[in-house]
Amino acid sequence: MTIDILPLAATPVALHAPPGGVWSLAEYEHLPGDDGTRYEIVEGALHMAPAPNTGHQWSNNIIAFHLTRMIYFPGHGQVYTAPTDVELGPYTIVQPDVVVVLNGGSAQITPQRIVGAPDLVVEISSPSTAGYDRREKQDAYAAAGVREYWIADPANQTVELLVLDGARFRAVAAYTGQAVIPTTVVPGWDVPTKILFEA
Repeated sequence: MTIDILPLAATPVALHAPPGGVWSLAEYEHLPGDDGTRYEIVEGALHMAPAPNTGHQWSNNIIAFHLTRMIYFPGHGQVYTAPTDVELGPYTIVQPDVVVVLNGGSAQITPQRIVGAPDLVVEISSPSTAGYDRREKQDAYAAAGVREYWIADPANQTVELLVLDGARFRAVAAYTGQAVIPTTVVPGWDVPTKILFEA
């Protein structure tokens, strides 16, 4: 019977911009979710990125592991990895690489997505996403009220710490080697930065 046969790959879908060219949550929910592309909407503009490479994924896993160890297991909150939707507003839905939502924070976890500003967002930067991570997404995270934003760079083995200062992020420093990121979101963070990139 044909109902017992499952497709192995998604059929490519032609994307049509909504009237006026402004994407919202309603249009986002109709985008394909299984075609190997990451879709995000920032201030009504649709952004697409290919699946990340293995170096990106490795750093993502290690960072998420240490955050899970220091946030989830002690009972401080939850840690999520992409592709988890984060709704920052009706026209901004993103999929950060790693998301931390602390107990008592402003973000709400629903069965479909995280709604509101997480306490910490981590983006693993690559040459193809570096500009987007530092412009559109950085502005969107600040406007939503994300307390800390880490930009991890596997190529240079650095993590830049940005902290919310009013309505904008203030760059504290970039950390590498044995330096420990002085986060105020993760209690007791003691991980040398180089460990986040070691295979």
